[in-house]
Amino acid sequence: MTTLKSINPATEELFAEFKEINLSSTEEIIEESSDSQRKWATVDISKRTKIISKISDFVRNNKEVFAEIITNEMGKPISESIAEVEKCAWLCDYYVENGSRFLAEQSISSDADKSFVSFEPLGVILGVMPWNFPFWQVFRFAVPAIIAGNSVLVKHAPNVQASAVAIEKVFHDCGIPKDLFRILMIDVDVIPNIISNKHVKAVSLTGSELAGSKVAECSGKNLKKTVLELGGSDAFIVLSDADLPKCIDSAVKGRMLNNGQSCIAAKRFIVHEDVYDEFIAGLQKTIESLIVGDPMLSETQVGPLAREDILNKIENQVKESIKLGAELVSGGKRVGESGYYYAPTILTNISQSMPVYNQETFGPVFSVFKFNDIDKMVELANDTDFGLGGSVWSKNKDKALSVARRIETGAVFINDFTKSDPRLPFGGVKNSGYGRELSEFGIKEFVNVKTIAVF
Repeated sequence: MTTLKSINPATEELFAEFKEINLSSTEEIIEESSDSQRKWATVDISKRTKIISKISDFVRNNKEVFAEIITNEMGKPISESIAEVEKCAWLCDYYVENGSRFLAEQSISSDADKSFVSFEPLGVILGVMPWNFPFWQVFRFAVPAIIAGNSVLVKHAPNVQASAVAIEKVFHDCGIPKDLFRILMIDVDVIPNIISNKHVKAVSLTGSELAGSKVAECSGKNLKKTVLELGGSDAFIVLSDADLPKCIDSAVKGRMLNNGQSCIAAKRFIVHEDVYDEFIAGLQKTIESLIVGDPMLSETQVGPLAREDILNKIENQVKESIKLGAELVSGGKRVGESGYYYAPTILTNISQSMPVYNQETFGPVFSVFKFNDIDKMVELANDTDFGLGGSVWSKNKDKALSVARRIETGAVFINDFTKSDPRLPFGGVKNSGYGRELSEFGIKEFVNVKTIAVF
């Protein structure tokens, strides 16, 4: 039987390991989950949210414990791991406060004496979750689905199984029925069998384009609903009248979040020529002052990448782009003799043939472009297969808004970097996926919007 291993990316040492379960055991869990869901659907939503409130309190009160698991498994600085756990508690609070209102029946005027829409649970929902935000991604998917009356099965990334186990224990200890929320320690090859199981009604996946396309294909064959949140190559547009100090600070925060390993991280910096030199100088000064080191130390700002293959890929993307003519302003190398560290990197003089132009760069790399025409800046922003997020910077908010409306993406933030917020719908277009998480839109993805008319 295969073993799932978590390797501490700062030390390259084994942190934890777990045994996979086989297909037969998985099918038993699915059956039990379906039975549990039917009972859960009859529980009043006020009782469901009360349990979620307990989860919120528990994770908030034990945030340091969970943060250490996150950092040891995937390397983000401990301060960011604590913030991730706190954000999970915030999400719980948000849906505790608003879940009943979002799912309340809605009256509709028609020829009937009475007509309304009810929002009923679908059943068992499979979540295929990524490693980069190992707590947040699960909470973001699972909490609204459970409040809506569904049961949840989570296939987490192989390298963050300790996080998965910790989350499962929290849910169960706080009162979620055992079979209503289960972690599946399985190989990816088992996923098609799960999707085709009659009890599984829908799938939510956050991950790569390849994984998303395979899940969508299998789900399509089985007529199962999917929500896909895939990659991103977000544009960060700096107009000539931007507040540069604030802009540069946000550029660094937006790109370096999670050591650069975020789907919604700013990746392509499209800067007006009037402020280009000042932007580059400020950006270089800031990133070269960042503290790279042990992610368990509170002062560390940049930790290791999560896995060796991710480090190798970002290194190859940078090397190949430089070989094709990109100019290296800063970084561009591994850091230290052990651990998967890569220096914050700035590249300029980028052309369409380069990997850093047309591929997602999942690491601390700033690809910077210079333009003097807003139309061309928008054209470049849209010249990507992705469409997840984006930023526009200008002191003239009306001008920035007009630019934002032209960007083909799921979200645009003006004078701030793109981020997820429980109150705002989150998701993309094009190869970044479809469907939405968070807000009212997210909780309604996995319900049956059911019309009832009485004559």
